[in-house]
Amino acid sequence: MTQDSEDVGVSDPRVTANILAAGAVLWRRQPDGAIEVAVVHRRKYDDWSLPKGKLDPGETPMVAAVREVGEETGLRCRLGRYLGHVTYPVTGHRKLKRVDYWVADVTGGRFHANSEVDVLEWHRVDQVMDQLSYPMDRRILRNFLRLPPDTATLLVVRHAKAGRRGRFAGPDDERPLEKAGRNQAQALTPNLLAFGASEIYSAPPLRCVQTVEPLAETLGVDIALEPLLSESGYAAAPQDSLTRARELVSTDAVRVLCSQGKVIPHLLAAWAEKDGVALPPARNRKGSVWVLSVADGRLVAADHLDAALRPR
Repeated sequence: MTQDSEDVGVSDPRVTANILAAGAVLWRRQPDGAIEVAVVHRRKYDDWSLPKGKLDPGETPMVAAVREVGEETGLRCRLGRYLGHVTYPVTGHRKLKRVDYWVADVTGGRFHANSEVDVLEWHRVDQVMDQLSYPMDRRILRNFLRLPPDTATLLVVRHAKAGRRGRFAGPDDERPLEKAGRNQAQALTPNLLAFGASEIYSAPPLRCVQTVEPLAETLGVDIALEPLLSESGYAAAPQDSLTRARELVSTDAVRVLCSQGKVIPHLLAAWAEKDGVALPPARNRKGSVWVLSVADGRLVAADHLDAALRPR
């Protein structure tokens, strides 16, 4: 395969990305404060690249990125800010391979040479460009360098599908998830874990709580209720709601907040305007996720995963 240009063939409507992969810029901080990035040597291609690999059937890019980093490097990691994607042609095909990348920090493990990667090296960020074999990897690394790597992450989830409001006879706050929504809630769990989710908060409506219950069961934690971040709470005190959402950002934990469709777009728009961040276009469908990256108390990036858990 070749990787000698950026986004080759994307403008040709006859060429589509049919091979999907994901990877990460894996980083660590040295005692002197210097940032280092991991580069792997693949024996098969005799090249130096960022760790990455193909999605398994039914796998999302986030889950694949964490799994592939683990398989190639032996290191456990958690994802942070989205770094974009690259595409390139696969030799012998009029098709493209697409690779999505995230920032990822190491949470444990140790490198061992394996069938794919025989060497892992750590390079300081002012030296790593020269170590990479491909221009596209350098493009992703430039995206990495634009913002601080050690951001705090807040995961904002819109509740999963709960049927139509008019078809439920009881109080709206007691409307439960429908079958499709329960499936969405289950699917969300491994993807939120890929970002290191560890604490859970939710607006009080039952459909919000049920959306994050599978994650809570997996983590063995309780769900804290946040009345200010429900539709009624936000409508009554939008500024207080924004203040509370900002308070949920933690440098010690990755928190998940589940809220509602009449809260999230307005809340994030106000937050982004306050901190000078442009939000990507998003339909904010049920079961979708915002990955918010905060540095020194300021929102620096907001990435959206649509209801199919694809990055946008």
